[in-house]
Amino acid sequence: MDNLKGLGLRINPEWPRVDRQLVERFRAIPAAVVGDAAQRLQALGGGFNAYGGRKKFAGPAFTVRVRPGDNLFVHRALDMAKPGDVIVVEAGAALNTAIVGAMMSRYAKTRGIEALVIDGAIRDVDELEAMDFAVVARGATPNGPHKSGPGEIGFPIAVSSLSIAPGDLVMGDRDGVIVVPRDSADALVEIAEARHRAEQVLERDIEAGKWDRTFVEAALRKL
Repeated sequence: MDNLKGLGLRINPEWPRVDRQLVERFRAIPAAVVGDAAQRLQALGGGFNAYGGRKKFAGPAFTVRVRPGDNLFVHRALDMAKPGDVIVVEAGAALNTAIVGAMMSRYAKTRGIEALVIDGAIRDVDELEAMDFAVVARGATPNGPHKSGPGEIGFPIAVSSLSIAPGDLVMGDRDGVIVVPRDSADALVEIAEARHRAEQVLERDIEAGKWDRTFVEAALRKL
């Protein structure tokens, strides 16, 4: 729960971001399809909930690391992030104190930020659900945050044992959140798009009563 080990006071103001055209291509694909295309290795895993009124999002990661229950550097990130960025906060998965709420989320929306992904808690659930903005977190609590630091911005973080570098692609929908390393995005989007097309064909076959089920017996024979 405690992510204080090695936590410093440092801000990296700039880094390369995943290409915007790639972001839009990923946005058109369900997270489940991208997750399968990534060999089921790039999802944040269970335990995260979509609280915002908008569930689908995609954009380059703006990484923040804070002490559990402290959001000083998240406030700084809101002023630094570029339109379209997804702010991802490593906050020790702590659930006793909220990192963001409705006011910060509303401010993020006005600045064009794509989404907030919090490895910790949020609050103001009813207001977030009514807002056309994406907020993902591990849980909710009425307890407000501290603002005393320390923190880091623009450096690699770890959420659910998954490494996230600034500029990586982060996307999500109701199924969960996927992280695609920036250097792998070109290759993975091709695989994911092909898989999506194949699944769309399969969906039509199922509706037409033409689903080839021989794969089930073939798999059972291998046991």
